[in-house]
Amino acid sequence: MQHGASIGRRAVLAAGLVAVSRVGSAQQPPAGGPLGGPLAAVTAGPFETQPWGPSKRIEGPHYAVERITFEVEGTPVVGNLFLPKGGTLRPAVAMLGPVAFVKEQVPIQYASRLAREGIVALAFDPRHHGESGGEPRRLEDGARKTADLRAALAFLATRAEVDPARLGILGICQGVNWAVGAAVEEPRAARLALVAGHYLTAETAAMYLGTPDNVAARVAKGRAAADRFRRDGTTDYVRIVQPRADQPDPEALLTALPIHQFYIPWADRGPFRAYRGLWENRINAGAEAMIWGGEVSPLFPRITQPLLMVHAERAASGPAIPRRLFDAVPGTRKELVMLGVRNQLQFYEDPLTIDLVAPLLSQHFAASAV
Repeated sequence: MQHGASIGRRAVLAAGLVAVSRVGSAQQPPAGGPLGGPLAAVTAGPFETQPWGPSKRIEGPHYAVERITFEVEGTPVVGNLFLPKGGTLRPAVAMLGPVAFVKEQVPIQYASRLAREGIVALAFDPRHHGESGGEPRRLEDGARKTADLRAALAFLATRAEVDPARLGILGICQGVNWAVGAAVEEPRAARLALVAGHYLTAETAAMYLGTPDNVAARVAKGRAAADRFRRDGTTDYVRIVQPRADQPDPEALLTALPIHQFYIPWADRGPFRAYRGLWENRINAGAEAMIWGGEVSPLFPRITQPLLMVHAERAASGPAIPRRLFDAVPGTRKELVMLGVRNQLQFYEDPLTIDLVAPLLSQHFAASAV
């Protein structure tokens, strides 16, 4: 467990750049090679995930991407807004991804594909994460993420490209919980889609931690850390995944090796990895009380929007929990699509899987609000 105030985003990045520069210097790559002279130039100047230029906009053949900012309770939130080519009013979607995500991870995979399908898509860093503001860093708070998502819809409603009657919410992995929370509270939300959900339920916690005693212990530790934060502002941290494949960390939030293998490359702060954003392998310890002690089930009977759920036998939460939650949603304007035996990580980065999901999402969000 790590303790104390959060490390500044710029300091973390700078440390990574220095380390990579030293490696490059020690290796002495040939001048003019891909890791030669250009490396030093890349390490200079302010951090950017893309060469945004003065316009903060990148034009592509199928869509443009704008680097945008909106505020939530006075804190700046940074996002990438994907805008399909063409002048008609478009449906629009704001999305949340896995636990402690940054926009350059899973959300950008869905946003870029939705834009190709004609949907305006907003992938953003929630407060306390990535390029967005908010202290302490890496604070995972469901209520704040729900508020961020509602503010993202309000931002989308101001855009001239967007049909404000067709605003949708997309949750992926643990983001499904805050997506449902926002949908039941936000009148602007016309449609809801949930993909490969890590649904916060008692059954899910037991699935990951093994026994009720293990769950109770992690929840108690999380509550103690949350109490310290409320009492004097002290922020305790735990790793999200173990730092190395051969260095298990039983205190990490997620201990399965395949999850480590997905996440840990995102901690690379090298200059050639800036497009991956500012993910950090840590989370506030108090979040464990919410993650392992949370219960999203009571929200599902309150869903009134047309709902699309996409899942698979080996996705997070397993097959039974999503089916039970789906059955709890009233009415008939709902659809559950099971994509065979695909696993959770395929919904994060496998192009064949995401390319199957994207058309389902675009058809759902492009439909009229009623």
